[in-house]
Amino acid sequence: MSLISARHVCVRQGGVEVLHDITLTLAAGEIVTILGPNGSGKSTLLRALLGIVPVASGRVERKAGLRIGYVPQRLHIDRALPMTARRFLSLPRRVGEAEAAAALSRVGMEAAGGLQLAALSGGQLQRVLLARALLGAPDMLMLDEPTQGLDQAGEAGFYRLIEEVRAQSGAAVLMVSHDLHVVMAASDRVICLNGHICCEGTPRVVSGAPEYRALFGLGTQGALALYQHVHDHEHAGPNAHLHAQEHHHDHDHDHDQDSGHGAKEPSDA
Repeated sequence: MSLISARHVCVRQGGVEVLHDITLTLAAGEIVTILGPNGSGKSTLLRALLGIVPVASGRVERKAGLRIGYVPQRLHIDRALPMTARRFLSLPRRVGEAEAAAALSRVGMEAAGGLQLAALSGGQLQRVLLARALLGAPDMLMLDEPTQGLDQAGEAGFYRLIEEVRAQSGAAVLMVSHDLHVVMAASDRVICLNGHICCEGTPRVVSGAPEYRALFGLGTQGALALYQHVHDHEHAGPNAHLHAQEHHHDHDHDHDQDSGHGAKEPSDA
């Protein structure tokens, strides 16, 4: 059953189309990861799905009564503001002691309730944010680059925790990530985004798509290519927008949505 879907969604900001013809669905219990370079519209897409950002055309549909837990890309904390992790969990809705303790324990932060948010490490803060997102037993989690700023060990630990949460609760997960290896290990489905959906499918299918390889490359430096690569084509139509032409490549995109956005099963060759 689909929990949330976007149908031919376009989003404009300041008169510029930043998302073009986005169609996707998220099923119960599924982990889907959105990949793309800086400025590709990943965070904007999450906000459009949440209803925070209005869509210029198309539509977003949510299952009736859908409960969503959201973990933002970052949380700016005034270090002069006294705010414990326990008190933070009660914003904006007061949470009972048992529920708060259970949420913190679930993410391995059972001893952190009395600690000041400003005193937590980056990894600890992300776990507290996840604990807050889990309050109310969400049907799905939206994670906007939740491991940004964490070291490799912190990233690996956080994503293991996400998999455990999915296994225990059955919640679906839609996350933005920049970590190629985590994506391939943890996702049921991958969506490559750069203002539009370049390709999508299972990790195996997407890893064989030319669009994906153009984003990541084939060698150990592939993850860096994600941020260096910018598509050099434009969308057709009167509302077309041109992607920055700072880095050129010679592959062509297949925009036929019925064919899996260009992703195909890789051959054995």
